[in-house]
Amino acid sequence: MNLAKFFTKAVISTLLLSSTSLLAAPEVNLYSARKEALIKPLLDQFTEKTGITVNLVTGKADALLTRLKSEGRNTPADVFLTTDAGRLHRAEEAKVLQPIQSESLNSSIPASYRDPEGYWFGLSLRARPIMYVKGKVDPKTLSTYEALAAPALKGKICIRSSNNIYNQSLVASMISVDGEVKTETWAKGLVGNMARPPKGGDRDQIKAAAAGQCDIAVANTYYFGKMLAGGDASQKAAAEKLAIFWPNQDGRGTHVNISGAGVTTHAKHKDNAVKLIEFLASEEAQAWYAQVNYEYPVREGVKPSKVLAEWGSFKADNLNLSQLGDLNSKAVMLMDRAGWK
Repeated sequence: MNLAKFFTKAVISTLLLSSTSLLAAPEVNLYSARKEALIKPLLDQFTEKTGITVNLVTGKADALLTRLKSEGRNTPADVFLTTDAGRLHRAEEAKVLQPIQSESLNSSIPASYRDPEGYWFGLSLRARPIMYVKGKVDPKTLSTYEALAAPALKGKICIRSSNNIYNQSLVASMISVDGEVKTETWAKGLVGNMARPPKGGDRDQIKAAAAGQCDIAVANTYYFGKMLAGGDASQKAAAEKLAIFWPNQDGRGTHVNISGAGVTTHAKHKDNAVKLIEFLASEEAQAWYAQVNYEYPVREGVKPSKVLAEWGSFKADNLNLSQLGDLNSKAVMLMDRAGWK
């Protein structure tokens, strides 16, 4: 063989392989129900650390799940990130997630905050406590979620509608402990104590309480922190009129929920998808969540933000959050029977 031709072919082959490698640069595609501002800085850190580019698509949680189901095996998504264990359960039931095994995730995320079979993993934590108007409610009169149905609170409670997944998960957690019959009786009492028909989001319940429409609101700590530390002066003023009460501290603890993620069933970049979720559960990512997003880290040993720390420590319900999804349909039907609009 002509040596010149041989070396020429070798050089050309090397160049072709190099260009193919460049064209197939490592990447991972993420469908996220978290807004870009609440996830993009972490994704940039991941890319800087691993060299893996993250292609981000954001949208409403339910819309993204519908999109995943309709795209089927043609979906470009490798990772689905959404809020609430109930939504993650829906994704699992829709068969758009696949189970994965990760020693890193199993060791860093407590068992109660991840799916027992590895379909999804919690990445940040928020509580759903009772919030009361300072000066109008004596916190010594508060105790449990169950006590919100007491006749003494008639016309004093603001809470959002029954079609909200956060309330559905709260009711599901109560079913798991108190059973359906007792929880339905409670729900009817709660409806009777509402100051107004449910409307708006969690921030609206806080603002309504601050405006004197009710004395007590039920809302996620995430929203409360955003109102206190955000740039909206009116929202901050409203939140400052309220304080947090941690219910059920002598029992199962305050209801908590997560934002979390799983690898899609038809992921084209499965290894990179696992790496991304592992990074989001790392100490550095958890610390960022704690300081910027006003959410509690799921990983032990990571300090909460200054705002969250000011609210004090609390006992959290250690119910495995997969049960929130398992009991979701029962919770929805129960709320409907109770007249919770």
